[in-house]
Amino acid sequence: MDKNTEKIIALRLERTKAALEKNNMKVFIAKTKEEAAEIAKGLINKGDVIGSGGSMSLEQAGIMEFLRCGDYKLLDRKNFTPETLRDFFIGCFNADAYFTSANAITENGELYNVDGNSNRIAAIAYGPKSVIVIAGYNKIVKNLEDAAKRVKEIAAPANAVRLDCNTYCAKNGECAALAKESCPEMTAGCGSDDRICCNYLISAKQRHKDRIKVILVAESLGY
Repeated sequence: MDKNTEKIIALRLERTKAALEKNNMKVFIAKTKEEAAEIAKGLINKGDVIGSGGSMSLEQAGIMEFLRCGDYKLLDRKNFTPETLRDFFIGCFNADAYFTSANAITENGELYNVDGNSNRIAAIAYGPKSVIVIAGYNKIVKNLEDAAKRVKEIAAPANAVRLDCNTYCAKNGECAALAKESCPEMTAGCGSDDRICCNYLISAKQRHKDRIKVILVAESLGY
C-alpha cells in the first residue's frame, strides 16, 4: 500500500474513532492485524470466559488462534454439535468478553450487524461484560444506507457462500432485493429458509460506557 493511500485510510479511521467514542465506545487503531491481536490480548485476562461470533476477521487477525492457546476458558463453537449449539449461544451471554467483528461501521459512529441465528447481535446488545469488535478499514462506510448496501452486496453473499446456504445471494453474488431496485429497504431480501439476513442491530449511543470496545485495523479483514 502506498503512503498516499495509507494517509487516506488513517484519516478515515481517526474520523470513525472519534464518532464511536462520542457514542461511549472505547476505540483503538491498529496499523496491522498483528497489532490488533496484541491490543485484544491486553483487553482480557487469563482465565476469562470468552465467547465469540463466527467471523472471518477474527480468524484472519489471529484472534481465534491465541484464544485457543489454553490461557482462557474459550467457548469454542467448533466443540459443540448441532444438538448442543444452543448451549454455546446461551453460554456466551455469561462470558467475561465476547469477540466479534461488524458487518459495517459508519463514520457517524454506529455499528451495523445482521444475523441469521441472531446469537451474535444478541450478545453485542446484552449479556457479556465486555464486547470486543475487530474490524478492518474495509468495513467503514459513510452512513446506515451504505451499511445496508454493503451487507447486500458484499457481506451476505460472501458469508452465504462460506456457510453453503441455499440463497439467491450465494448463487448470484448479490442480494435478491438489489436485482429489483437499486436502493431497497434495509430488510428486503430473499424468501429462502436458509436466509442469513433475519435480524438487524444498530449500535449507536451506549448507556454502558466502554462496554463495547472497537479495534479498527488499517488492513482489509473479512467480508
